[in-house]
Amino acid sequence: MPPRYCQDSPDAIAACVLEDMALLYHRPSGQTHMVISPVPEILAALDNGAALTAGEVHAELARLYDLGAAEEAVPLVEAHLAELAALGLVRLA
Repeated sequence: MPPRYCQDSPDAIAACVLEDMALLYHRPSGQTHMVISPVPEILAALDNGAALTAGEVHAELARLYDLGAAEEAVPLVEAHLAELAALGLVRLA
């Protein structure tokens, strides 16, 4: 079964968008992260509190963006989710 990812709480991250970059302040850790697309979009897909797999995040994003073939895009989404989990911005559900 593929891993599911979620955010701890809706208010755990404060975001400030600066042109093509976003600053994410993670309140629980006190760390600020500079990120670019697709990280803000991935976090937005997880913003509803549901625990989603990389495939489900891809499906959410594919409704709004042209992500190309799922077999190529889903592993990239999974890699981003794993990196975000390592940073503490999302967690395994």
